[in-house]
Amino acid sequence: CGNVPRSCMPLTPGTRLGPYEVTGLLGAGGMGEVYRARDLRPALAREVAIKVLADTAVDAASRHRFEQEARATAALN
Repeated sequence: CGNVPRSCMPLTPGTRLGPYEVTGLLGAGGMGEVYRARDLRPALAREVAIKVLADTAVDAASRHRFEQEARATAALN
């Protein structure tokens, strides 16, 4: 299944990814899916968004667009 495409492994509530626990799906689009998750580290205890890229989003242009989006989002807080 490569880079965890949407059709291979959708994340379900309760799935753990490092210090994060998925609580639900926020949305899906051409680049992949976005999930709401909780940061389980006691010092942070915050809600986060996790984006899982689709297999179709592995080319250089898609990765560049993803990195730009991540930087723009990080600048909001």
